[in-house]
Amino acid sequence: MLRPMSPLDSLFLLAESREHPMHVGGLQLFTPPDGADAMDVRGMFDASIVNDEPAPLFLKKPRRSLTTLGQWGWERDQDFDIEHHVRRNALPSPGRVLELLALCSRLHSSLLDRHRPLWEAHLIEGLADGRYAVYVKIHHSLIDGVGALRLLQRQLTEDPAQRDLPAPWALSPSVAQVPAVGLRLDAGAFRSAISLMGEAARLPAALAKTISQGARAQSTAISFSAPRTMFNVPITGARRFAGQSWPIERVRRIARSGGVTINDVVLAMCAGALRTYLLSFSALPAEPLVAMVPVSLRTKSTIDGGNAVGAVMTNLATDLADPARRLARISKSMSEGKRALSEMTPAQIVAMSGLGMAPLLLPMLGLPELSRPPFNLIISNVPGPRRPLYWNGARLDGLYPLSVLLDGQALNITCTSYSSELAFGLTGDRRTVPHLQRLLGYLDDELVDLERAVA
Repeated sequence: MLRPMSPLDSLFLLAESREHPMHVGGLQLFTPPDGADAMDVRGMFDASIVNDEPAPLFLKKPRRSLTTLGQWGWERDQDFDIEHHVRRNALPSPGRVLELLALCSRLHSSLLDRHRPLWEAHLIEGLADGRYAVYVKIHHSLIDGVGALRLLQRQLTEDPAQRDLPAPWALSPSVAQVPAVGLRLDAGAFRSAISLMGEAARLPAALAKTISQGARAQSTAISFSAPRTMFNVPITGARRFAGQSWPIERVRRIARSGGVTINDVVLAMCAGALRTYLLSFSALPAEPLVAMVPVSLRTKSTIDGGNAVGAVMTNLATDLADPARRLARISKSMSEGKRALSEMTPAQIVAMSGLGMAPLLLPMLGLPELSRPPFNLIISNVPGPRRPLYWNGARLDGLYPLSVLLDGQALNITCTSYSSELAFGLTGDRRTVPHLQRLLGYLDDELVDLERAVA
């Protein structure tokens, strides 16, 4: 049975093209259990392919139909082929992290097959240090980053001795079932419809206020003040990925000393690194860069598919050379943005954020782009598991996110916290963002500068 897809979820399918793959990804690094090696890990992986039944979320494929009036919907794949979705890869010698990142860059560049459920999982062998990696990509229409991270977390365990865990894509008693996507005509649905009518009636006033704030360059869901940079150009379909992690306690100490949030420090690290990177190409604009910072609207208990996200446009203060002043301005901008969102309902936040993203769709629809980009890049910070996790005795050592790029948005920075580490995943257009790896060094430099600035 074909179930309607939400407008926000279908937007990721409508916007997709060869140059604009719309999937998110994750790279996980595992250390095999004591006494095990790569062949043992492959055996566990092969057994999970044969024995583990996929969860309903991983059986959904997109399709258009007359029953959805030409709109995208979800249906169960009746010819599901697990070996199409779960694959094995081996790194070339010498099996360094450099070769691993190059492989992930290539895997992240290819489109998912729309005739099948929109996900893939790759077991990657051949790391010289004895670890193995798993790269997973899943279409943004199927689930957002926060939902994907929660799904992964619930498929792992804090117990290193547990050996009965299924694969991350498999049906598990510990994971809540994803309900059917669609409408039910009951009292709850009727009350929801009445609520939505009320939201629609209040939307024009909220929109007018948001546009007014955006025109005054204040932090809100819509921006009119981002300068054009080397990132804000048409992109290709090829990707480059770089990742690195830092002890989260270093970031936490800066936040405490500076009286700001951890997310403010993350944004300041990115701002300083971007400033140095652009200066190295003599490409730093006089006006400060603007970042779109996603805000999750999910409740703590939900891991359902789909997307539940809003956005704040944040001044990155890249026009300031002093790290302390830059951090203070970023913190002020984020506080103003959060205050603006606090005056809206979740439905209004989603609507405003969609309007803020709309200018990026103009080139994809064959329409002329605006003279100014709505923002310069997306910077996400997704909280992850706080304790070490295991899959059948294999310890998860690293968790690095890969994200979506859009036309006019050639760079994305996504962070994920895990245990005692904060991991940065940089996804860039291969042609437009040269020497992406340098940004990792600039992030490290900025972390040191911020530590000195607030000492």
